[in-house]
Amino acid sequence: MSIVDQSGTYTLGGRQVKRLGYGAMQLAGPGVFGPPRDHDAALAVLREAIALGIDHIDTSDFYGPHVTNRLIREALAPYPDDLLIVTKVGARRGSDGSWIPAASREELRQAVHDNLRNLGVEVLDVVNMRFWGDGHGPAEGSVEPALTVLAELQSEGLVRHIGLSNVTPAQVREARGLCEIACVQNQYNLAHRHDDALIDDLAEQGIAYVPFFPLGGFTPLQSSTLSEVAAGLGATPMQVALAWLLRRAPNILLIPGTSSVAHLRENVAAAAIELPASAMAALDGIGARASASGA
Repeated sequence: MSIVDQSGTYTLGGRQVKRLGYGAMQLAGPGVFGPPRDHDAALAVLREAIALGIDHIDTSDFYGPHVTNRLIREALAPYPDDLLIVTKVGARRGSDGSWIPAASREELRQAVHDNLRNLGVEVLDVVNMRFWGDGHGPAEGSVEPALTVLAELQSEGLVRHIGLSNVTPAQVREARGLCEIACVQNQYNLAHRHDDALIDDLAEQGIAYVPFFPLGGFTPLQSSTLSEVAAGLGATPMQVALAWLLRRAPNILLIPGTSSVAHLRENVAAAAIELPASAMAALDGIGARASASGA
């Protein structure tokens, strides 16, 4: 059994994938814009991910733009039969690297075709619709216009499964009334636990939850608590944060990103960390303090 296997498995896009995957965003240049600093190193990271047993890669054609998908194709095509590639649409990049919402029918169709072309596939396994909310997090608003377009592309055989990113519980409910939802990708970590109830609800429905920013939103006090727990376990804070997410709920899938092979191996090692009850209590307290402070 590989270390990645110790993370367990969960259903995503109609397939069983290991709960510890890889996010390709950091393979692009600074600010997720332009080519990587080291092209060969980026290819090496992707190939090492597969060698370690990872079978779930998260990407988007607006990373770069076009950069990470082309790297994935160069490094891994023809793709392993068990590899699930999840992409997302809903944005485009300005010439200055700015992030621009792109959710019109024409923009979404173009984005799907861009992903198909740059990944070199005939159908996309899972496409997450990324909503832009209020600029800092999700904001209420109907998801129907965008999902209607993705459902059309699904009926045309270009998309197998549809997911959501940066959405509220109400938007998840609306979306599930429109089409089958494969996953939800929102910000969530030890200190940012607004989705606790949503995660539990999705687990009951058999829907995967994929957190981003696993170390985002910490105060210095919370970071010291995490560091103390990590030191006691002989692990890094990032490894402990990932291990806590794996233990938090069975439907949580992780996609930590890195442009370093050494850091990739370090992230993967989190799957083997066992958190004793005392560590879980200390880590859970981080979220309780964040809630009490209104974070």
